[in-house]
Amino acid sequence: MIAETVDNTFDKNAGAGRGAGTGIDIESGRETVSGRETVPDAEEQNPAAVFRNVTFSYPGEDLTLIENLDFSVRRGEFVSLIGPSGCGKSTIFRLLNRLNEPVSGRIEIFSQNNRCGYMPQQDLLLPWRTVAENVRLPLELQGGLGEREMNDRAEEALREVGLAGWGDKLPRELSGGMRQRASFARTLMTGADLLLLDEPFSALDYLTRLSMREWLLDQWEKEQKTVLFITHDVEEAIFLSTRILAVEQSPIRSLREYRVPLGRPRTEASLAAPEALALKEELIRLFREAGK
Repeated sequence: MIAETVDNTFDKNAGAGRGAGTGIDIESGRETVSGRETVPDAEEQNPAAVFRNVTFSYPGEDLTLIENLDFSVRRGEFVSLIGPSGCGKSTIFRLLNRLNEPVSGRIEIFSQNNRCGYMPQQDLLLPWRTVAENVRLPLELQGGLGEREMNDRAEEALREVGLAGWGDKLPRELSGGMRQRASFARTLMTGADLLLLDEPFSALDYLTRLSMREWLLDQWEKEQKTVLFITHDVEEAIFLSTRILAVEQSPIRSLREYRVPLGRPRTEASLAAPEALALKEELIRLFREAGK
């Protein structure tokens, strides 16, 4: 599934999204290992995406999933979004992609090409197309390129994700990890500066997940994209992220921020650091309390 934002600003009842909600005020983690009490205004931090006083419920339903939510993601960050199943994390992605529209508030995407790249939990590679044909699909949808250039770009994208020579294969001939790499290459082909990754490794076995998160970190450092990443794996969030935003209540009214106290580059051994273990314990406690 490839989703794009056609316009970099969506304003539903713009007046409701201003006023007292103008500042980007994320409820931050308590004075714990995250060590961060306040979040500066997003406009001073080179934002990639901003929610301003956003409220959302599905048409015809009384249940509000998101209520007056403010948060931001800064350009070049790797931010993980965690929380209980069904709390509305994926709804945030759908709002960013304009697949859903807010009841009120303002959503802004700051991108040169006004697009988000979206990688869902399943790779959704079309089984009748080769791997290369799947990867070049965003270019076909955007139009303007010849056959040869699209093929060259798809071949280069596959090379970048370690799948050189696999372009002529069908998806069924690839392992789970290889299919996810192909899906990531397709997401990159949108040309988007902001990538939304919705539990992309959840269906993989444990060892493959370990190798894939190391690979994803390498890709992020090389591509210099902004990544918003949904996961239920606390350890995975700590390993990958610059910041972690945690959902604590339903409807989502705020996101609690935790800064990851690890430098880069990171390895699996980084997770054994005392500060990483303390953050892991804090996040697990938060999950347990949110699930009560």
